[in-house]
Amino acid sequence: MSYTISEIAEKLGLTASTLRFYDKEGLLPNIDRTASGIRVFSDIDLEWLSMVECLKATGMPIKDIKTFLDWCMEGDTTLRERCDMFHERKRVVETQINELQKTLDTINYKCWYYDAAVAAGTADVHKCMLQEEIPEEIRKLKERSISK
Repeated sequence: MSYTISEIAEKLGLTASTLRFYDKEGLLPNIDRTASGIRVFSDIDLEWLSMVECLKATGMPIKDIKTFLDWCMEGDTTLRERCDMFHERKRVVETQINELQKTLDTINYKCWYYDAAVAAGTADVHKCMLQEEIPEEIRKLKERSISK
């Protein structure tokens, strides 16, 4: 199947200018064009662009994504480099997830804190609250958020 730049942009939640930028940066080496120069995208291009967006979401710079593309174009001689790159990306994403979990723990604790304060009409409610009155999950959240 073939797609216009607008259709691909909509499918991926990108702008047409982002797709043009990717093309300018050499990230879309196999894009077909009509006789008048209009880009025509295929299902394979859609898959590749999904991979580009995945790598970008990990914080990978465009130049490194371009290197990955070059390795793909080189074929099997670069399998080790590509494998190593994905293992590194995995480590980066796992670190991001851990940091986001700590952030979420803090936010969840603060949601409980302010829900209790709003219900009591004062933030002082926590000053006289016994440790046993604080739900166990909330105590754990507080401990995890403080141990950052």
